[in-house]
Amino acid sequence: MVEVTPHEKFKGVYWIQEAEKVLATRNLAPGVQVYGEKLYKVGADEYRSWIPYRSKLAAAILKGLENMFIEPGSRVLYLGTATGTTSSHVSDIIGKDGILYGVEFASRVMIQFKQNVSDKRANVVPIFADARKPGTYASIVGEVDVIYCDVAQPEQAKLFADNARLMLKSGGHGYLAVKARSIDSVQEPEIVYRREIDILEKNGLKPIEVLSLEPYERDHVMVVLEYR
Repeated sequence: MVEVTPHEKFKGVYWIQEAEKVLATRNLAPGVQVYGEKLYKVGADEYRSWIPYRSKLAAAILKGLENMFIEPGSRVLYLGTATGTTSSHVSDIIGKDGILYGVEFASRVMIQFKQNVSDKRANVVPIFADARKPGTYASIVGEVDVIYCDVAQPEQAKLFADNARLMLKSGGHGYLAVKARSIDSVQEPEIVYRREIDILEKNGLKPIEVLSLEPYERDHVMVVLEYR
């Protein structure tokens, strides 16, 4: 028998207990899988397993994330949606009253993102653009509560700060998945992380949490930020 219970701290996040306990979100597009995740029908609702080896935000939650500013009704700018694994779960969490602007630069990937996620979810707006050039889409997005950034770029912190300056509200929050090897393939990851965090702090972004994503992701940390 499948049992569902709300997460102890985070609205819109759930635990599914079957043979084992798994993280999940309530499916905003019932019957639709995005990346092969398992679907659970419980009463009138359907839930999707949230796989930490496929989603850095799920990995962060399982590693003890303390601050979850993505919640029902949030306005979210998501940089680097790829095919939509994590962004689809964010869509589930923010629900019909929230909105997610998903930025992706790779054309083939954007086609998959549209097919898998935005075409099936009214709260997702796809934006085919380069996240390094936020001025090209800032007028579409407007002001957001949260920026989530997961891009394989050498200047991840600068990219995040440039987007925050144009679109993140004062007192808003951000999540930056720092990929050390995408920034510097030679330097020790800890040095890379510190350098990126210094850039964020110089741009008015205060780190309030830094989590290693091992063993789910190698040489990655999730940095949770507040915009001052």
